[in-house]
Amino acid sequence: MVILCVSGGTIFNVVYVFEVYYLPLQQAMELSKSQVGMLLGVFGAFSMLSYGPGGWLADRCSSRKLITIAMLFTGGTGFLYAGFPGYKVALALHALWGICISLVFWNAMIKATRNWAPSEQQGRAFGFLEAGRGVSGTIGATILLGVFTWLGSTRMALATVIASWSTIIVLCGVAAWFVLQDDGPAGEAGSEKEKPKVGWREVKLVLKMPAVWLIAIVIIAANSGFWATYLFTPYASEVFLLSVAMGGLLGVARNWINPLAPFISGFAADRFGISRTTTVLLFVMMICFALFAVTPGNFSLLPLVVANGALAALCIYALRGIYFALLDEQGVPTAVTGTAAGVASVIGFTPDIYMPVLSGAILDNYPGLTGYRILFAGASIIAGIGVVAGWVLMRNTARQVVRDTMFP
Repeated sequence: MVILCVSGGTIFNVVYVFEVYYLPLQQAMELSKSQVGMLLGVFGAFSMLSYGPGGWLADRCSSRKLITIAMLFTGGTGFLYAGFPGYKVALALHALWGICISLVFWNAMIKATRNWAPSEQQGRAFGFLEAGRGVSGTIGATILLGVFTWLGSTRMALATVIASWSTIIVLCGVAAWFVLQDDGPAGEAGSEKEKPKVGWREVKLVLKMPAVWLIAIVIIAANSGFWATYLFTPYASEVFLLSVAMGGLLGVARNWINPLAPFISGFAADRFGISRTTTVLLFVMMICFALFAVTPGNFSLLPLVVANGALAALCIYALRGIYFALLDEQGVPTAVTGTAAGVASVIGFTPDIYMPVLSGAILDNYPGLTGYRILFAGASIIAGIGVVAGWVLMRNTARQVVRDTMFP
């Protein structure tokens, strides 16, 4: 589980290096905000195309082998990115990362986590995964931000940060090969021949499950908010005139919420119900982004903005820690975990496509506070749609409890 946490917490850091170093990366590669958004949009597009096949692949292949391959490839190509290649090469790298991470890595990690814990502890299992991902990613981000500052916040300093993340990812891939076990039936260790085969019949079964589509809507809402939090660093720098280093510090500080939030939400979900906890978190997130959309760009309001951002990040990281636990609560069969997670991810992670592209275009066309207000308002509306989906899932769970009570 430690290997799953560290691998999941580091594999995205080369792709999302802009989270803390948005302006330095833009300047180092001589890109417009629209081009930065397009890089991430390409990553999101190829990810979306890969999640579905990746779910099928995860149900048929060993998580150990898939995770190792993905880590070695992503880390290895990260060294090329550290040299700040041209825009076209950067686009190709993001496309390859989208395929590698989403086709090979993501659903294998979800399947291994679900198999790790019994049904009544799914909230804790996924909360532990997300908390562990947060700890590993945040510790590394904090240390490397210090290195970036110590090296003078230069282009070479940023290259050092990217190369360091690439090294860590490769080492995780090596560790995964020697530590993880090959998955067998029902998540137990076993040979490849013992594995149940998932075919088109099982895929059609998953596609007919309303719960899978509702879970996908919840994931869309949570990840639209997650992308909106990536704007906190440039928002603080451009609207409230903080330095690049201070803006990056806010980004890293936000990440420190990550380990705590999913750990707590996992226990809360097992205690109060996964769908109920999800709905409450989405509602609070909706209010937070609505407040961002109406907040003036007054420096005296910065403490309130930071507090509101912390609350929004708390809700988002808490959601990321439990929304895949909904698969078990809604009765999705264990044998098709990878396929169901893949279908939900195809839809749920579409913000990886439209959020960076839209944010880049909107911020270029509506510079300053206006652009950020538009984006935060959109995140609030999408969160509201997620609240509705969460409420329906909550009703489904309540009806299932009644049926189990009446007909045990």
